[in-house]
Amino acid sequence: MTTFLECVEQNLDEAAELLGLTESEKEAIKMPYRELSVVIPIKMDNGSVRRFKGFRIQHNTSLGPAKGGIRFHPDETIDTVRSLASLMCWKCSLAGLPLGGGKGGIICNPKELSIDELQRLSRGYINAVADIIGDTNDIMAPDVYTNPQTMAWMMDQWEIIKRKNNPGIITGKPIILGGSLGRNNATAMGGIYTLREAAKKLNINLKDATFITMGFGNAGMHFATLMYDTFGSKLIAASDSKGAIYNQNGINPYELKKWKEEYGTVYTYPKAIPMIDPEKMLELETDVLVLAALEGVITEKNAENIKAHVICELANGPVFLAADHILYRNGVHVIPDFLCNAGGVTCSHYESIQNRMADSWSEEDVYRRLDNKITEVYNQVYELHKKKGTDMRHAAFMIAISRVLESMKLRGIV
Repeated sequence: MTTFLECVEQNLDEAAELLGLTESEKEAIKMPYRELSVVIPIKMDNGSVRRFKGFRIQHNTSLGPAKGGIRFHPDETIDTVRSLASLMCWKCSLAGLPLGGGKGGIICNPKELSIDELQRLSRGYINAVADIIGDTNDIMAPDVYTNPQTMAWMMDQWEIIKRKNNPGIITGKPIILGGSLGRNNATAMGGIYTLREAAKKLNINLKDATFITMGFGNAGMHFATLMYDTFGSKLIAASDSKGAIYNQNGINPYELKKWKEEYGTVYTYPKAIPMIDPEKMLELETDVLVLAALEGVITEKNAENIKAHVICELANGPVFLAADHILYRNGVHVIPDFLCNAGGVTCSHYESIQNRMADSWSEEDVYRRLDNKITEVYNQVYELHKKKGTDMRHAAFMIAISRVLESMKLRGIV
């Protein structure tokens, strides 16, 4: 089976062929600039010492400092981090941000760690990578199983090491420590803007639309409530790591959010039917399928069974390459991850700007800027997709690769 890294590299290869790149140019855009593997010894609450493996990868910094999240996950691998660092490069380029691509990860199960152990692990990671991060070379942010509190610990540890105040070295922070208003909802909000534009192009009335959310976590939860508030769309199914639920008559996303916060899962929500096979949820009839979990949930094995009209990739890499071709052939409009979820990194960039200016913007101002940016980028990708007769993902890659390659040529790297 194709791995996530192979899928990313195959997408790059196909986009490079469409652009007519040379072998040297292909190699230049695919190879990461820097990879760091670290071991982090942490004293546990019971007095024992455990050693955790961690990574930080900077894929390309020709457009500006690396930018990317840090993930805590038991199944983290360096190949996953490589894939995500590459995607961050293309995401920043596509959005027209003066940033490169980076990503980090620690192999751990945060659900098994106490709050004190999580803090020691967060600070230990910064101790290990402090020399290669900072607002002029690599800016970190939250990702899977990390949050504003994690970012606060990491920022504080970096400032202790460097003996200076510099909140811009990390984004996604608590508001009181230099975080940006609107950042918490930014990924979902950016996804909403792309879906709104797609609906215009495809003549879909979102007021009457149904949608399914795979991954009712932070981004998926916010997306569901925004769909409900903005368009009046009807949530008919949702899932998290413990299972999936379904109700053709609709599920109130606010009630479901409250239930999950209280009981830890959507699976026990009493106003919907639990599904025996959660993967079958993907194959239900719906207008919009929101993929907000992990990578590789739609492959060549189930792509033919997808009945959604639009797929919103809020997660990174949820649709693999072979599936992409099948979905495109079947007329499914896929809004690719590094366009659909670009609201997060865009608002992170806005946070960095506010930190450098020692200023703060209103939530309204942040969302206005984000709407303008995401709408512009979506329409650029859509126009190229129609012009070239290719799917949205390859059109997005073509735009992003062209910008990175131009910057590398101007620098004399290529």
